Amino acid sequence: MELLQEPLTFHDVAVDFTWEEWQLLDPEQKDLYRDVMLETYSHLVSVGCEATKPDVLSKLDHREAPWTVAGELL
Repeated sequence: MELLQEPLTFHDVAVDFTWEEWQLLDPEQKDLYRDVMLETYSHLVSVGCEATKPDVLSKLDHREAPWTVAGELL
């Protein structure tokens, strides 16, 4: 049996929270999530996965909540 492998993407390994789940995290957990997601993205890029930085990472990189739009929570 032949298995076809598709390129790995950030979304294949990312952990997503709902808005409600995000509200249950304390600040330290949110910081840990941010650090892990940014590091995961960095590792994928370093092994040759070509990808633009997802919007959620751009927001996390600026210490914004993943669901902010113009400074307001959705």
